[in-house]
Amino acid sequence: MCCMRYLTETHLRGFERYKYNSIDTSFLSVYVMHPFWNTCVKCLPMWLAPNVLTFVGFLMTVVNFILISYYDWDFTAANDKEVGNTVPGWVWTVAAINILIYYNLDGMDGKQARRTGTSGPLGELFDHGLDSYSAALIPIYIFSLFGTNDLPPIRMFFVIWNVFLNFYFTHVEKYNTGVMFLPWGYDFTMWGVSLMLFVATLVGPEIYRSSFYGITVANVFEVGLIGSGIVSSHPIIIRNIYLSYKNKTGKMRPMMEMLRPFFAFVWLLIITVIWSFFSRNNVINLEPRILWILYGTIFSNIACRLIVAQMSDTRCDGFNILMWPLAATVGVCCFPWYEHVFGMDLTPQGERWIVHGLTIFATLAHWHYGYGLVSEMCNHFNISCFKITKKPVNSVQELNETDATKRTETTEDV
Repeated sequence: MCCMRYLTETHLRGFERYKYNSIDTSFLSVYVMHPFWNTCVKCLPMWLAPNVLTFVGFLMTVVNFILISYYDWDFTAANDKEVGNTVPGWVWTVAAINILIYYNLDGMDGKQARRTGTSGPLGELFDHGLDSYSAALIPIYIFSLFGTNDLPPIRMFFVIWNVFLNFYFTHVEKYNTGVMFLPWGYDFTMWGVSLMLFVATLVGPEIYRSSFYGITVANVFEVGLIGSGIVSSHPIIIRNIYLSYKNKTGKMRPMMEMLRPFFAFVWLLIITVIWSFFSRNNVINLEPRILWILYGTIFSNIACRLIVAQMSDTRCDGFNILMWPLAATVGVCCFPWYEHVFGMDLTPQGERWIVHGLTIFATLAHWHYGYGLVSEMCNHFNISCFKITKKPVNSVQELNETDATKRTETTEDV
């Protein structure tokens, strides 16, 4: 790690005191999925580390992204209504199955941790950190169902940012209340995405190009995804934060400290909006897939740092270091007097290389950060990320939740 440390002694002491509390009131989660996961997890070997489940699930989303990118790099495979979507049908089947694998492993990893007696703070950091990356990957490959004609890249941009907000707002809530109120939308979204992909296999993705009175399926998807967060998630989060202050059950931070997690988030939004709208070469249409990966990587880094802060009960960052090269790049690519100052214009190919280079840099920096966090926590707690290094507790521990509306648990640390 080049002698670079990301966690201070204050962080590590905070992790030692940490206990993860969550409340889940989703009837699908409480009455259907948790009983199912409780049964499935009993079939897993006791030597299997929970983080292996988490990582394998994440890899399923990566496989989906790579597979669909290979057949539809520029999101145009669905644009020709006469020819139809050129992505092979089996690809949608594989993607649907992988989503379900990711979703179910994500639900079982914490149960495996409690079953093996390896619960602790690393598991949540590892789990939610990878989830923040999946928040970018999953919507990106769903766009291939619609194509750029029905869902142009600029509208994809706002859909992705809505997903970012839904994920991030939940962790802002926990940063201020100390409790994660698990959103209803997650379970339904995972099943909905899988169903969409299975339907694309059975009847063909052309069904998503249909319209009714001028309203396309892409319009319904777009409005439904954005509206669900505004209606079912955001008001509840705001209410929970308000009640934590009113009842003095939360962290009781001053107003500016309460809002501090949004500083880096809003800065990233502003910078990406400027680049997406004012690029000299319309980069959002030139390289949308790479652009989303760049935005998603920096968002994931911001989210991971917030997760570290709320778990260790420390002050979160108000600005993210990866936004310095991003802001400098946007300044160059959107500079209105570029040709006058430099004596030549920035070519589309030049901006394409800039996007690719910055994405590689940001990705490597984020991977280094993630590797550093995991390594430092493993060293501090004397554990291994992907291997159980201590004897598991009695495997006959009861896993079924005793309260259908409230679940308080500690996630895995190996």
